[in-house]
Amino acid sequence: MRSAPQPPPAPSGVTASWHALPDDLQLTLSREALRRAAETLAEHAELLATEMEAGTLLDQGGPEALRLFAAVVRATNRDGFATVGSA
Repeated sequence: MRSAPQPPPAPSGVTASWHALPDDLQLTLSREALRRAAETLAEHAELLATEMEAGTLLDQGGPEALRLFAAVVRATNRDGFATVGSA
């Protein structure tokens, strides 16, 4: 059984630079990255739903499920994380 490919190591100093940042800045940056990732997931779910509705992808009841997933991701993101810059 093959193991999953490993990501390349971080360039020297990147990890040390991250740890040198103040905790509140690390938290702010992490939250913003998570917010962007959640929005990307939601946008992809919406796109897939639209493609299914247009007949580009086989529809097996997925558009509404994808829209529900997108709404849940957005609601969780909105409720669970403060917007960056609005402390």
